[in-house]
Amino acid sequence: MTHLQAGLSPETLEKARLELNENPDTLHQDIQEVRDMVITRPDIGFLRTDDAFILRFLRARKFHHFEAFRLLAQYFEYRQQNLDMFKSFKATDPGIKQALKDGFPGGLANLDHYGRKILVLFAANWDQSRYTLVDILRAILLSLEAMIEDPELQVNGFVLIIDWSNFTFKQASKLTPSMLRLAIEGLQDSFPARFGGIHFVNQPWYIHALYTVIRPFLKEKTRKRVFQVMHSASPHYSNTSSDVINLCCEKLVKENLRNNCESFVTKRKHLIFCLFIYLFIYLFIYFH
Repeated sequence: MTHLQAGLSPETLEKARLELNENPDTLHQDIQEVRDMVITRPDIGFLRTDDAFILRFLRARKFHHFEAFRLLAQYFEYRQQNLDMFKSFKATDPGIKQALKDGFPGGLANLDHYGRKILVLFAANWDQSRYTLVDILRAILLSLEAMIEDPELQVNGFVLIIDWSNFTFKQASKLTPSMLRLAIEGLQDSFPARFGGIHFVNQPWYIHALYTVIRPFLKEKTRKRVFQVMHSASPHYSNTSSDVINLCCEKLVKENLRNNCESFVTKRKHLIFCLFIYLFIYLFIYFH
């Protein structure tokens, strides 16, 4: 074990070896191989290339050197392309502060039985009059930056639960394709975190329709890890994350169950209508 693995428990060390292909004997060589690729992207300002920093990208990509480097490059490229997001990237920034205050994100004290950190978002908590969706994204990224310093979480990763109870159509109308693309690029393509599952709880029909639109733009691995849950009794949900159920569902679902009284025909019409609207908006923004 090298000093770079000093923060890992024996169990996590073994997990890193088996699941991430992490080898203490070649660790410094692995890091150097990624660092040597930096010169291939002179268009990007790599503000950090120290061992500990590069290691988190290797862990996020299971020690595939090129994939780790590509993620490292995208991390800094995303920040270069969205300078306004990172100008005042600290907890005291008014927008970030308000979003954090409203629980974007919230984190449970207990880890799941895989050692993953459970992050919880109550979507309806968003107060549009005080901060924007970009502020929420910034708050999430800032929180992840702090949490990913923990080597245990670099290996074990995160589980994200989004409770859509009482999230209004007016709020959902702000989830524009450009905003969603910004979030996908920032979290899926440009951040060195391992997400073991993303669980949608109690989503209304318009969120289901929106997910249908953006699903093709998600990576296959991400698509497989998104679970949509209407009720706490969902067998699919309990089979995939029974420990998350035990820790979260009594608070997230049982207290926030919505009365689903729309007919199937009405839902289907709403879904198709919303699907076409969001698809039209996305194509308009993408090609302009």
